[in-house]
Amino acid sequence: MQNTSTLYAAIDLGSNSFHMLVVREVAGSIQTLTRIKRKVRLAAGLNSDNSLSAEAMARGWQCLQLFAERLQDIPHAQIRVVATATLRLATNASEFIQRAQEILGCPVQVISGEEEARLIYQGVAHTTGGDDRRLVVDIGGASTELVTGSGAHSTSLFSLPMGCVTWLERYFSDRSLTTENFAAAERAARKVLLPVVDELKRHGWHACVGASGTVQALQEIMMAQGMDERITLTKLQQLKQRAIQCGRLEELEIEGLTLERALVFPSGLAILIAIFDAMKIDCMTLAGGALREGLVYGMLHLPVDQDIRDRTLHTLQRRFMVDADQATRVQRLATCLSRQIADDWQLDPLSLELLSSACQLHEIGLSIDFKQAPKHAAYLVHNLDLPGFTPAQKKLLATLLLNQTNPVDLSSLHQQNAVPPRLAERLCRLLRLAIIFASRRRDDCVPELTLAAKEETLALTLPASWLTRHPLGAEMLQQEILWQSYVHWPLEIHHS
Repeated sequence: MQNTSTLYAAIDLGSNSFHMLVVREVAGSIQTLTRIKRKVRLAAGLNSDNSLSAEAMARGWQCLQLFAERLQDIPHAQIRVVATATLRLATNASEFIQRAQEILGCPVQVISGEEEARLIYQGVAHTTGGDDRRLVVDIGGASTELVTGSGAHSTSLFSLPMGCVTWLERYFSDRSLTTENFAAAERAARKVLLPVVDELKRHGWHACVGASGTVQALQEIMMAQGMDERITLTKLQQLKQRAIQCGRLEELEIEGLTLERALVFPSGLAILIAIFDAMKIDCMTLAGGALREGLVYGMLHLPVDQDIRDRTLHTLQRRFMVDADQATRVQRLATCLSRQIADDWQLDPLSLELLSSACQLHEIGLSIDFKQAPKHAAYLVHNLDLPGFTPAQKKLLATLLLNQTNPVDLSSLHQQNAVPPRLAERLCRLLRLAIIFASRRRDDCVPELTLAAKEETLALTLPASWLTRHPLGAEMLQQEILWQSYVHWPLEIHHS
């Protein structure tokens, strides 16, 4: 029988969608058990007097009937239900909330915009890797939250009265995707942003992450179209032009955009363009979590890790019985080799960190079977939940693990979109060499290696007589030279 004391649930009654997240606490972390999302479009039911229509309330209550069944197995003290912008505005919100509490059997809290922003930031801080001095953007159905912070602490919190549902009704009510409609939506968004821009810029940030459905949709579009995962103003403008070419909402077709998201995508896109323009944002990536994760971690009172990616890697190593010493040995050697040619090969810090992560997980496939272990490793990493890593970064890790040994599948390295294809090839070559020279699984058997790069040619210098004293290693290295030559990766061997 399930131990219910480890179960927690967070429900977000949003203006566009209702979400439920059910998790289990496992060794100081969370394991997702259930995610349910339903498009309720509550904000669309607000009339000019901010009264919710009976139809909108009925849609919401019907959704909560689904959620209620799952909540029966969870202690009330471990459930948190919050309502956001639309129920802050609705003059008859109490009617909706009273019935909602009867259905769910637990309290519904209407939270302020500032509290919503704080919880969103906490959700991001607990789940998103990279530089922890951030600007967080969350475009909801009726409000948009912008937060700056460092680590676990937010430094400025703003909740603004604009969202993809309300902007749809105001600026795309005729369902026409015209230049004029986009321009009007962007102008209105910039006007809403104007009072808070200077304060946000004063606190500053090193990385910008998006935690909304609009940003999720953008990620899916870019991955489907083979673009890298960085959202830029140029890409947003290109997508706007594509939407304008479609003419009408009913005819909006963009590769990677789901029908479910298409209705509110243009309005969310207009708001995001205005944010990029007003805040002078260079690029944005997708956050690992948001409001619901903030609610869950708040109930668990777990501290924010300084390095979420490290926590994820160590958790996976324990779960799949990876030899952590060997993983570290390979990681140290790959780092040593990469530092020698970092400038020549333009290896940036993020790429080197992802190479290090691939080293830490390269033997994860052995937990399934030795045969085809690289394929098992790639499958696991591609499909596991990896807090701190974006979807594109997961795909790169999976691709590197798939190609850690044996013949190289060059097409897979080119199909990932976390880094340019040439850079993915270079990371793969370094991983393969580190695995070969650490294969004795002893620190004192790792040779002193010197690596030089001239364009795509690698020149590896070995200690004198190393090949003679290590016939198996020599055979492995000769096979590697052959495999790399098949994909036009020149590898030369020299002796000191």
